[in-house]
Amino acid sequence: MTRRFENKVVVITGGAGGVGQALVRLFAAEGARLMISDINADGCKAAAEEARALGAEADFVAGNLREKEYCEAVIARAAERFGGVDILLNNAGIIPRGTIEETTDDMWFTAMDVNLNAVFFMCRAAIPHMKRRGGGAIVNTSSVWGTYPGPGHVAYCTSKGAVAALTGNLGRDCAPLGIRVNAVCPHEINTPMIRTGFARRGLDPDKAVEELNKTVPIGRIAEPEDIADVIAFLASDQARYIAGTCVEVTGAKPVSG
Repeated sequence: MTRRFENKVVVITGGAGGVGQALVRLFAAEGARLMISDINADGCKAAAEEARALGAEADFVAGNLREKEYCEAVIARAAERFGGVDILLNNAGIIPRGTIEETTDDMWFTAMDVNLNAVFFMCRAAIPHMKRRGGGAIVNTSSVWGTYPGPGHVAYCTSKGAVAALTGNLGRDCAPLGIRVNAVCPHEINTPMIRTGFARRGLDPDKAVEELNKTVPIGRIAEPEDIADVIAFLASDQARYIAGTCVEVTGAKPVSG
């Protein structure tokens, strides 16, 4: 059986989160050489160990994506450790909640730093390495809440909308270089992040997810693997003619208030 990512050097941000862990498992099983990034050092280590157990080469650099120097260090470490960069998956993100009146300066700047600026810095650092290897693929994680903003999440929606715009720009500029840049735009995903958000609001996470499931025409919110599979497709040669595109992965659920 041919493995889609045999010996490809893949950088994954947010590798200790729900979708990130699914990405690590998927790409490790398909032959990739992984550089894992997350603010959670223990989670990074665990993800790298799981990847190695699946037979993959894996390393990690834990740190804060709000820092430009850390973003650049992740790419530099991947190139040093594995000889270059072939695929960048800008998966990390946060979901601050609040209207404009409820959004503090810190909420706003943190959302922009993690959800948008880190994507810019990671892409800017990775693209020269991809050029030297004759091409590559970048998959960013935007959101349908960025392309069709929902209520009460002004910082989140704005940052994710900007990621969609950045993806379109880079997709156009980088296509002549053999570098395909695309994005996924999910709706709700059954991850620890969404469950923690429910708990913070005093809701039972299991019951809250059950109620969300009823709002999705396909019958349930996404599992991490549902999103990881689409990201892997966009990163693979199977998507060789897809560039500058945002792919909605929503189970047919619209964004509504």
